[in-house]
Amino acid sequence: MTPTATALLGYVAWTLLLVISLGTLRTGAVLAGKKAPNAFSPSGDDMGGFAQRLTRAHANCYENLPIAGAVLLYAIAVNQTWATDRLALALLGARIAQSVAHLISTGNMFVRIRFFFFVVQIAILVYWLLLLFGTI
Repeated sequence: MTPTATALLGYVAWTLLLVISLGTLRTGAVLAGKKAPNAFSPSGDDMGGFAQRLTRAHANCYENLPIAGAVLLYAIAVNQTWATDRLALALLGARIAQSVAHLISTGNMFVRIRFFFFVVQIAILVYWLLLLFGTI
């Protein structure tokens, strides 16, 4: 498996891990009688704290997966993984690091750390597009 394919599957697996964690947390709240099954806010603000951060970290993953996934899939589909392989695992690492920073805190320092890892992902994706378009 190429690093590009590994990064794509890793991104999907990470997103799935976050949704399973969120589902587990919410199921626990329902079973404990703290929430009705149909009473959860999509933003997670109704549970606050870690649950809200987990909700947002998961949402951020699925909001960005189509962009990263499309570029990775394109490179695989047209046999151009030479353009993405070198930084594929860095993209995945930055994605996971961004989520972990989000899960830890929404304090100023962690928001800056999260933003840094987001910028790393965007920079890698822009670089890949330039390579794939033959611009550089």
